[in-house]
Amino acid sequence: MRNGRVWTRLLGVERTTVERVEFDQDAAVIVVHAKPHESARRRCGRCGRRCARYDGGDGRRRWRALDLGTVQAVIEADAPRVRCPEHGVVVAAVPWARHRAGHTRFFDDQVAWLAVACSKTAVCALMRVAWRTVGVIVGRVCADIDGSVDRLAGLRRIGIDEVSYKRGHRYLTVVVDHDSRRLVWAAEGHGKKVLESFFDALGADRSAQITHVSADAADWIADVAAARAPQAIRCADAFHIVAWATEALDQVRRDAWNEARGAVTRRIAGRASGQARALKHARYALWKNPEDLTERQQAKLAWIAETDPRLYRAYLLKEGLRYAFAVKGQAGVDALDRWISWARRCRIPSFVRLQRRITAHRPEIEAALREDLSNALIESTNTKIRLLTRIAFGFKSANALIALAMLSLGGYRPPLPGRAAA
Repeated sequence: MRNGRVWTRLLGVERTTVERVEFDQDAAVIVVHAKPHESARRRCGRCGRRCARYDGGDGRRRWRALDLGTVQAVIEADAPRVRCPEHGVVVAAVPWARHRAGHTRFFDDQVAWLAVACSKTAVCALMRVAWRTVGVIVGRVCADIDGSVDRLAGLRRIGIDEVSYKRGHRYLTVVVDHDSRRLVWAAEGHGKKVLESFFDALGADRSAQITHVSADAADWIADVAAARAPQAIRCADAFHIVAWATEALDQVRRDAWNEARGAVTRRIAGRASGQARALKHARYALWKNPEDLTERQQAKLAWIAETDPRLYRAYLLKEGLRYAFAVKGQAGVDALDRWISWARRCRIPSFVRLQRRITAHRPEIEAALREDLSNALIESTNTKIRLLTRIAFGFKSANALIALAMLSLGGYRPPLPGRAAA
């Protein structure tokens, strides 16, 4: 047809001949009848290899294209089957759509871009598709990208963690690259077997090139990293170590509160004394960093120092451990030595246990101080994944959530159709 090139540009198709265009009154859609160029015909839908024709398949079929103005558009063409030496009998590839897709490439790419950038309601309303269809499309686009790029190439410093994505102890294991600051791998579940599948995908040669591994102090991460990348320096995450100290401090606060409650007389049984009430509301004054305290919290802390020296000593122990991670380097290691000596003789059970725990993980903690490597990047990634989890509510499987996370945080987000990648 005379305006065939205009239609191919409108639809975003290549190596395609537009035979005719008509308007389907019943379905209220524009139907573009097309056929692939000779060079694009009779190719395997999975590998693209030129193959012998097998049969006519199910005849003609339609692929949903991007809307033309306010009207939906579809491409209609024959869908023959070919016999591939590797994949057997499959539907022949078409240049305008991915294998086994019911939408054109441009349609898929726009839905994937919108799923990352917009809300669920906006994507479904604008593209006129169901949210589960969005999940299928996101998975298809992500798989297409994974087939053309190697996300695991050049890994040197990685961070490993787990993030909950659904109630009932449902987790994702995620791996980030500290150098590119990208999410490079994610899988459903957690534990040694899941993490070993990452190193299986990485391969022995590339595993040997890993120089640093940051993680929390989970044994399952440390054991797998030691076995599969023994040359890598393992760094414990400072945030988790300080969180241990905060938990120990909170145990001391609860003990002090329970002691104060036990001191009330029978005449007012069931009601906490003034000191117990004050201790109950002292949590944030004890938890927060000194530089972030409000005037009221500073006054609360001063009151604790006067009335409960043991609790105040526990607070100073927490701050002492935080100081070691704040100064880092050799100064941080020296501060950690002094802290362990102090905690060992502090006569506060929760901190005595904490110093034993820290001593058990001493090599990883010292490595974190010397290498200045933490899990802050992966904690930020986990926060973004939790946000995506809320957006992805309704997806049928975790695979769709993982695909959405890889598109959003993996550095290979598809551009809008007809536009260059940013």
